[in-house]
Amino acid sequence: MIQVNINDCGKKFRQKWVFKKLSYSFEAGEKYAITGKNGSGKSTLLKMIAAYITPSSGNIEWGLNGQTVAPENVFRHIAMAAPYIEPIEEFTLPELIQFQKKFKPFQHALSEDDIINLSGLEDNRNKAVKFFSSGMKQRALLSLALLSSSPLLLLDEPCANLDADARKWYAKLLDKYGSDRTIVIASNHNREEYPGFEHIITL
Repeated sequence: MIQVNINDCGKKFRQKWVFKKLSYSFEAGEKYAITGKNGSGKSTLLKMIAAYITPSSGNIEWGLNGQTVAPENVFRHIAMAAPYIEPIEEFTLPELIQFQKKFKPFQHALSEDDIINLSGLEDNRNKAVKFFSSGMKQRALLSLALLSSSPLLLLDEPCANLDADARKWYAKLLDKYGSDRTIVIASNHNREEYPGFEHIITL
């Protein structure tokens, strides 16, 4: 399992600091929620944990089973879903699954049909993603992330664009496939997105 140490980090865009002097340890196998109002830096911090962006000050360390992971290799060990991540729109759902499978395996040797059935998108399996609604795209992204075997799971506002039934679906999938992983969820104080999490970081 993966651990992430944030050491006196700050991030600024142009001359504006989003946050400064943040230190925190995300322990392996634990579940965390990053909360705060819009503009507080939740998504920025999540992207830093994913090594998508670098801090303006301080540093971040990643460790996997006692071994240091270089920033350029962090992507190999994470799964991430966020409303601003766009799936490849020309692909169908089976093609999305096969594309991800080339780089990251799924849990419990789940088959393509298993994943499609768990996503709740069976009736749309042969439809190009560009014809999906925003809620269907979010289901697809969450399914790929939650069902992956990546040791670090990062979710940014996972219930965005989901209706009431889909939010229940998300909670069940998170409960069943979120064990034995380090999970960090960025949320605008929406407890549905991080049910039962004990570690809450407020920015």
